[in-house]
Amino acid sequence: MATIDEQDQGVWLTQEAYDRLKAEHDELVAGRTAMAAEINARREEGDLKENGGYHAAKDEQGKQEGRIRQLVDLLRKARVGEPPTTATDAALGTVITIAFDGDEDDTEKFLLGSREIAGTTELSVYSPESALGASILGAKPGSSVTYQAPNGKDITVKVLAVEPFVP
Repeated sequence: MATIDEQDQGVWLTQEAYDRLKAEHDELVAGRTAMAAEINARREEGDLKENGGYHAAKDEQGKQEGRIRQLVDLLRKARVGEPPTTATDAALGTVITIAFDGDEDDTEKFLLGSREIAGTTELSVYSPESALGASILGAKPGSSVTYQAPNGKDITVKVLAVEPFVP
């Protein structure tokens, strides 16, 4: 199995997902001035130790700045376009069907791509940075891969099929 990390491949996004993320980024950046004014207004209310409004505004600012950084990173890595038209191995923009080791009837079908496109499909979306996503990149139908779940348990899955994503 070839190991390919997301940095090498980029983050595959549909044009719709890219446009949605860009609009969110632009809106958050445009709101920085209003957020700074809110913090300033709360700061002037008095003692900062007991000023819940000030601390809430600072927390919100931190969340917004974190999201801006995340969006900048995603948009910088983005490979925008149509999903692959053919698929011979698990790659960004492909739909993968797996079976869990020991239970061939327990199958799961998912899209390998950025979780940011999850709203554009009914399929589950696994990031190539997730444990399963990272282990399955480059796998061909018929191969088995093992990954470590967040609880520390090793899980083996068999790749049953790899197909292009049809939005």
